[in-house]
Amino acid sequence: MTLSALSVASEVYPLVKTGGLADVAGALPPALAGEGIAVHTLVPGYPAVLAALQSPEVVHRNEDLFGGPARLLAGRAAGLDLFALDAPHLFDRPGGPYTDAQGRDWPDNAQRFAALCRIAAAVARGAVGGYAPDVLHAHDWQAGLAPAFLHYGEGPRPGSVMTVHNLAFQGQVPAHLLAELGLPPRALAIDGVEYYGSIGYLKAGLQLADRITTVSPSYAEEVRTPEGGMGLDGLLRARAAVFSGILNGIDEATWNPATDPHLPARFDARRPARRAADKRALQERLGLATDASTPLFGVVSRLTWQKGMDLLVAALPAVLGHGGQLALLGSGDASLERGLLDAAAAHPGRIGVQLGYDEALAHLIQGGCDALLVPSRFEPCGLTQLCALRYGALPVVSRVGGLADTVIDANEAALEAGVATGFVFSPPGPAPLQAAIGRAAALWREGEQWARLQRNAMSADVGWTRPARRYAALYRGLSSSR
Repeated sequence: MTLSALSVASEVYPLVKTGGLADVAGALPPALAGEGIAVHTLVPGYPAVLAALQSPEVVHRNEDLFGGPARLLAGRAAGLDLFALDAPHLFDRPGGPYTDAQGRDWPDNAQRFAALCRIAAAVARGAVGGYAPDVLHAHDWQAGLAPAFLHYGEGPRPGSVMTVHNLAFQGQVPAHLLAELGLPPRALAIDGVEYYGSIGYLKAGLQLADRITTVSPSYAEEVRTPEGGMGLDGLLRARAAVFSGILNGIDEATWNPATDPHLPARFDARRPARRAADKRALQERLGLATDASTPLFGVVSRLTWQKGMDLLVAALPAVLGHGGQLALLGSGDASLERGLLDAAAAHPGRIGVQLGYDEALAHLIQGGCDALLVPSRFEPCGLTQLCALRYGALPVVSRVGGLADTVIDANEAALEAGVATGFVFSPPGPAPLQAAIGRAAALWREGEQWARLQRNAMSADVGWTRPARRYAALYRGLSSSR
């Protein structure tokens, strides 16, 4: 049975990306096509999206959408079937999807993403002639009002799914905006969109969608606890019957060491020795000593407390003490950026840091480092460690969320059974991280055992086939129940 789904997201790879949400929004539709699910993705009409849209067709108009006219364009871009909300007064701006050039939130983000959600609900109810999706799938807080507009509207509607990619970002706005956003007075209630006296975009989606998912089974458990629920644990426990964790995958065409154009030497599980050339290239790129006999640790991350980057700074003596090097790419908190740059200046040839994001360097770190450090305090799924597995960069991860679900620790039992794929430590803290770095460095010096772990890692199933199968089953179950 072929079903259709309308995916609603504020970013989609490769057109617009700030994080893992874009990767999922870009990779899931083609994976679902293999399960007989036809997906159209609705995204804001940012300049990059409109520039990429092929043969756009105007399929819907709105003369006044939060202060200006808007058109809904249909077309294809980057292999995806897209609806793009062309509203220049809302989305044609310098800066990022959510912030201006100085990194400050746009003051009208409430209206910008309410517009996306209102159009999503209209499309789901048939505003585009001949298109009637079976499921509306909303991603993160920016799409959280879409299930609410469906719930409070009139007439037939499709089933709805709300996926939370990171519970830390919730989209709270003042309650006095209710009427302006287009929601009825009864919506401002505990069983509606009200959240601690405000309007909660994410809360609305979690409350009013027919089904809820998050991006790993362990994270689904963590967010139902007071420690991990960030104020929403009670709601998620109450809706446990319709809440599931579905692990993300990665785009195995983009992240494939055998074909990766960003690697000087391409390799696979049968030819891992070619990684040596990539290690040397990475050392040269970041000004590290070109020494094959030292373990090279890599980091590709936002530099934030959530990602445990302060723990990494505290653990740098362990990296150096075990004769290792560090290659880091990332940006974020100014204090962490300064600390890492100071460390690189104090240890030339041992620590290399590049601030910002560089796609080619991200691939080279995955292909050239021996081990990838991911010391997150919480991690809904994590894609970096999945790429690391694919590239044979053994992950060193904290036992949280999707990290716990995807990396098998190289403890004695797992080594004996031949199933280990990396190093897992708990709880997230400087001492456990330093101990894990020590274990990784020791095992790296046992070349044969390390090579066995690399083969295990590179053989791990990190693609979208299994997740797509679960999403397809969810869609079909939801459609048949209606």
